Amino acid sequence: MRVETARLAWETTPAGVMLYDAARISRPGPDLFDPAAYGDRAEAVAAGGRQAAWFVHGEFGEGVLRHYRRGGLVARISDRGYFWLGGDRTRSFMEFRLLESLSAQGLPVPAPVAAAYWRRGLNYEAAIIVERLPDVRPLALLLDREVWDAAAGAVARLHQAGVWHADLNAYNILIDGEGKAWIIDFDRGRQRGASTGARLGNLRRLRRSLEKVGGAQGLAFYDRLAASYRRHMASQPD
Repeated sequence: MRVETARLAWETTPAGVMLYDAARISRPGPDLFDPAAYGDRAEAVAAGGRQAAWFVHGEFGEGVLRHYRRGGLVARISDRGYFWLGGDRTRSFMEFRLLESLSAQGLPVPAPVAAAYWRRGLNYEAAIIVERLPDVRPLALLLDREVWDAAAGAVARLHQAGVWHADLNAYNILIDGEGKAWIIDFDRGRQRGASTGARLGNLRRLRRSLEKVGGAQGLAFYDRLAASYRRHMASQPD
C-alpha cells in the first residue's frame, strides 16, 4: 500500500508540522491529534499505550492515535518532551516514514495515516495516527491457539527486509480473524538494522514477554514459534 504523503505546518501556539496521507485526509490540521476533537468517536486504548492512545474514527476511517510518552525514570522529569534534533529526526516522523516504506513493500504492518510534532524551545512533543487493523487480538491472549507459525512468519518477513523492532513483545504481534499476523508499534524501529545480533535480541525480548504473560505456557509457545521462525528464515535467501 502506497502512502500519498503531504506536509502541513501551522503557526498557532504551539507551532507544529505534520505529515499525512493525502489520499485519506482532505482536512489536515492539529485537531486530528486531539482525542477530544473526536468526541464519542474516540475510545481510550485499555491495554498499553501509557494512557496516551485512543481508537479514533475520522474521514480516514478507523485509526489508532498515539501520543508519544516517555517511560522509566526519565518520565519523572518529563513524560512528553523529547530533545529537539530536527524535524526529520522526531520520533513521529521517523515512525511515519518507516511505516510508509514497510507498507509499500507489502509487509504486515499498519499503514501510517498522519504524524505531527510541536516544537517547544529545545524540546518537542509528538503524536501519530496509524490505521486500525480490524478484528485483531494480541498474541498474549492467544497462547492456547496454534498461531505461532503465523507470528513467526511475520517476524521473519521483517527480519529478511532488514527491519529491527525496538519492542517486539506479545502485545505488539496481532492475529486477525483470518489467522494472519501483524506487527505494530514501530517507535524507534529502523530498517537496514537487523543484524544477526539485532534479530536475536528481538527474539529474546519476545521470549521474555511471552514468559511474563504466560509462564510455562508462554515458554512452550515461544519454543514452537522459534522453531517455525528458523524454518521461515532458512526458506528465504539471505
